[in-house]
Amino acid sequence: MDPDAVKSTLSNLAFGNVIAAAARDYKKEILAQEKLKSSSSFNEEVDLDELMDDPELEKLHADRIAALKKEAEKREALQRKGHGEYREISEGDFLGEVTGTEKVICHFYHKEFYRCKIMDKHLKSLAPRHVDTKFIKLDAENAPFFVAKLGVKTLPCVMLFSKGIAIDRLVGFQDIGGKDDFATRTLEIILIKKGIISEKKDNEDDEDDDYHENSQRTVRSSTNPDSDSD
Repeated sequence: MDPDAVKSTLSNLAFGNVIAAAARDYKKEILAQEKLKSSSSFNEEVDLDELMDDPELEKLHADRIAALKKEAEKREALQRKGHGEYREISEGDFLGEVTGTEKVICHFYHKEFYRCKIMDKHLKSLAPRHVDTKFIKLDAENAPFFVAKLGVKTLPCVMLFSKGIAIDRLVGFQDIGGKDDFATRTLEIILIKKGIISEKKDNEDDEDDDYHENSQRTVRSSTNPDSDSD
């Protein structure tokens, strides 16, 4: 037999043995991985079943559902009282509105004053975000009795009421930096510090994309020097 042919045959056999061995090893590796995956999946299912039967976890879940239900009922009750929106009221409605709920923000305004329109914009944005507090506005021209009683001399004037008692006020834009182009968030922080609204938690920020947009976008400054009125 030709020596070269023998050498080639032996070489091919050796290569074939290597390939066969590699194939066997690959098959074993695949089977091992499938077995491990099956075992891991089984363990996860067992752990999940154990968690589902955990009485402490069930109690936490039940407590959470109860808390969410209570919060939803509270929100609905407040909305029936006029919370969650920025509304205009009349002088005849004023006493009932400010005494009928715990926290009230009332904007005394004049329809022709530019700064009152700026304040309207920000309060309208905050109202649906802070449902615990009622947001209303009252035309100062049509409410001479309460304007005199509460000593409202400069507009806009934002009165803060707690349990029917006037506890504080924002006169003009004095507390907001004296400029027209403040952000909604600036006003919100001031009202939080005064205790008339509460800081919102991160997970409660689902309510308004409009709020986040408005808090970043400021209102153009007024060139009218008579924005406020005495």
